[in-house]
Amino acid sequence: GAFPVRSAESPLTATSLKNCSVKATLDCQQPVVRIDDSLSPASLDSVVIAERDTRSEKYPSTSPINSVECLEADQLIQDVHSTEHDNDFTGTQYVPVYVKLSTGVINNFCQLADPDGVRQELSHMNSLNVDGVIVDCWWGIVECWNPQKYVWSGYRELFNYIREFKMKIQVVMAFHEYGRTDSADVLISLPNWILEIGKENQDIFFTDREGRRTTEFLSWGIDKERVLNGRTGVEVYFDFMRSFRTEFDDLFAEGLISAVEIGLGPSGELRYPSFSERMGWRYPGIGEFQRAAKLRGHSFWARGPDNAGHYNSRPHETGFFCERGDYDSYYGRFFLHWYAQALMDHADNVLSLANLAFEETKIIVKIPAVYWWYKTSSHAAELTAGYYNPTNQDGYSPVFEVLKKHSVTVKFVCHGLQICSYENDEAFADPEGLSWQVLNSAWDRGLKVAGENTLSCYDREGWLRIIETAKPRNDPDRRHFSFFVYQQPSPLVQGVICLPDLDYFIKCMH
Repeated sequence: GAFPVRSAESPLTATSLKNCSVKATLDCQQPVVRIDDSLSPASLDSVVIAERDTRSEKYPSTSPINSVECLEADQLIQDVHSTEHDNDFTGTQYVPVYVKLSTGVINNFCQLADPDGVRQELSHMNSLNVDGVIVDCWWGIVECWNPQKYVWSGYRELFNYIREFKMKIQVVMAFHEYGRTDSADVLISLPNWILEIGKENQDIFFTDREGRRTTEFLSWGIDKERVLNGRTGVEVYFDFMRSFRTEFDDLFAEGLISAVEIGLGPSGELRYPSFSERMGWRYPGIGEFQRAAKLRGHSFWARGPDNAGHYNSRPHETGFFCERGDYDSYYGRFFLHWYAQALMDHADNVLSLANLAFEETKIIVKIPAVYWWYKTSSHAAELTAGYYNPTNQDGYSPVFEVLKKHSVTVKFVCHGLQICSYENDEAFADPEGLSWQVLNSAWDRGLKVAGENTLSCYDREGWLRIIETAKPRNDPDRRHFSFFVYQQPSPLVQGVICLPDLDYFIKCMH
């Protein structure tokens, strides 16, 4: 089946083999994967060796798509359809599938980092009948050194490659930083000239209860404040978007660029930077309320509660989020309403200019999946993220009313592939309950909805759960995703040995 490349001499676990798509051929015995470290990443697909006693000679070293295991994927899929009639999606709506290109495909000098690797990766995607690709356009790379000096050269080269394969492109206006964690191998900060301004004026960033600043995203307290060399926050975003639209006018005219996603917060999601790992947050902490320096007459409400705990607190450990806590007091209700409204105002301001910059192009907004503590009364993690959604309040309807005004497509993370440890009882998590609320709230308001997977395990059962979410067969209104984004843990040519499960998933979505 599809599984990540493991280190040398590391046997695959029983879990990895649970849904092995090639077990009929290989008896699902535990293989050992070994990679020749002397070879370049671009050639990894040619050196995967399945060590399987005397039968190893049957499996020559070829690319993942053309290996013996994968040549039998179509037959295996037919076997699945013949034995699992309940999983037959024939006649259901066609849902396009996009694959997100790996972060780092464009380096910090706006150059295409590995042209041969990119071409190979695109070739693999094309062989899977993927509809298109997602490309992050990083503000911190393109406008890195000087205000309004944009460098798009690497993206032009990348888009030309994608054009050769006749795949659609969705671009992300990525106004956030990436990679400031111990596990990240790529670091993309906000533009250097922004960081220089931040040294003199830290109020351009959000601050937590201890006064620490986060550089994940600019505070929306400066959305309309001219503190960025004479420009406001939303003007800086608009100039970047307008530069992109002008630079790639030919691709818009061709229809190659099919949609633009607007980053509205950390990780590109519409939320506050309340779960910063740099500040010590770890799942399932409730996070912290974030403050903007420019309060404009709201200093009392905006100050935030002093009994809301810390990043890694649990709701019952705080006076604000506990059962019958202050979140439902007169002050708590006013503060949470103000806090959520500031988030919606930010979305409204930026999207107004995004529609102006991109005119008739489809606009996408990513909604976070803050599912931990969903089974508690306060929904603490959602509150700190900016969604006023306790059990006695619908926090998503007012957000979607704002998004509806701008005719955006809502993209939501689906947790069909979420690792089990994230769904433990200690966090009172409910990914399915949150998904049901968010998706139906958006659909009920006439919004188009899309999905995206998490970076976790990849088994047949997880894929099926996502397909059922994408186009529920028992929905009388036949509501379904307008597209689905597949996030890969690493480039397809490097990180996956065999792809029959992903191939099966795409066939079902189509």
